[in-house]
Amino acid sequence: MDNNENLRRNDSSAIAERKKRRRLEAIKRKKQQKRRRIIFTIVSIISVIILGTIGYVYSFLNGLKTNTLGEAVEPASSTEPVNILLLGMDIGDVENEYNTSARRTDTIMLVNYNPNTKKVNVVSIPRDTLIEVDAYLDTGEYQRYWKINSAYAIGGQEEIIKHVESLLETRINYIVEVDYEAFRNIVDALGGVEMYIEQDMYYDDDAQDLHIHFNAGETVHLDGQKAEEFFRWRKNNDDTGLADGDIGRISNQHALMKKLVEKSLSPSIVLKIPEILNIISENVRTNMDSKTMTSLALKIIKLNSSDIVMNTLQGVNEDIYGQSFYVVYNDMNRELINAINSENEADSVLTSSIKREDIKILVLNGTQINGLAGNARDELISLGYVNVDIGNGNPTEESVIQLANNDYKNLISRDIKIDKFSKKTDEEYADYDIVILLGTDYNLFGEN
Repeated sequence: MDNNENLRRNDSSAIAERKKRRRLEAIKRKKQQKRRRIIFTIVSIISVIILGTIGYVYSFLNGLKTNTLGEAVEPASSTEPVNILLLGMDIGDVENEYNTSARRTDTIMLVNYNPNTKKVNVVSIPRDTLIEVDAYLDTGEYQRYWKINSAYAIGGQEEIIKHVESLLETRINYIVEVDYEAFRNIVDALGGVEMYIEQDMYYDDDAQDLHIHFNAGETVHLDGQKAEEFFRWRKNNDDTGLADGDIGRISNQHALMKKLVEKSLSPSIVLKIPEILNIISENVRTNMDSKTMTSLALKIIKLNSSDIVMNTLQGVNEDIYGQSFYVVYNDMNRELINAINSENEADSVLTSSIKREDIKILVLNGTQINGLAGNARDELISLGYVNVDIGNGNPTEESVIQLANNDYKNLISRDIKIDKFSKKTDEEYADYDIVILLGTDYNLFGEN
């Protein structure tokens, strides 16, 4: 009896164990099925997004206004930098939007992509930049000196391309024209950005239906309309505003563009691609073919925001025949020009984002030659430095440049012919980034 009882118990235990295993296996199968359903759902959603995006891309490429701006100049090789001239067009003739002869370029930028470094240099060209053109005013009066934002109205894209190529010693491959309607719509599609307002902005222009009202110290969510207002502001109704005019305006534009670039490169933006492509196809003109555009877009979308560097063409304000112009000297932009033209990786990366107008310099005369420091200051100012003081230093035979930061070395060494450098340690000159002590060996910028 005992043996039979034990057998029955063992059989019952075995049956219970089998049932338990079957229940566990059933639960496992259900979990696997659920997991497969979730994976299938995710894959299906991604597939729909990809297919939808591809469909929109094809529709976009078919609808894009290409080959409307003259013939493109293809890069000579796959390693050659690509230059795209980006023009932001103003309204022009408010009564006739099709009168393109009245349109001016409110914003001029060169977008330079280097396939070797996989970096982008954006170069803003101030709209008051001096150009020389044999052309006539509406009154019939001959004029030789013009601002570059008039070039498009004078001779179309060929005229403005010619001057940008001359200023940057480069070749434009493609041109893209964007109006403010496209700008507003793209910002709205991105969802806008948050922007801190550094100074009061109050400007009204009824003719352009432009009304700008921002208060200093507030952080504002900029939708498309407000982003345009921030982007275009230059001065207030009472003529107060940016001390450096268009250069300050460009600084504001760069700050906004950095925010938009960061937003554009975020993963969530993929869902908004179709809407953005529709906007571009309706409002953008270019001579870039669809294959090139797709190839460049796929490369640029992989970049980080730190791979995109904003620059401004350096120059000085000068009055010529009663007009104020921004005069660009190539020597002031040599590093930038080399960077956008070089296929060599080392030369194509800007060594520093430091700008001449941001550096505080003290020039000390360590000789008995009267006016030596003043002459050096004048030359530095002509090169774009704006914060330059002078004084007398201890007598010395050997000239030396003292640096608070070694990042200044590459820039200042190109602008003044002094070979000796040292670390600035004197607390008396703590307010200066660079102290230049002129000795008896000093020849003014290579001249006797």
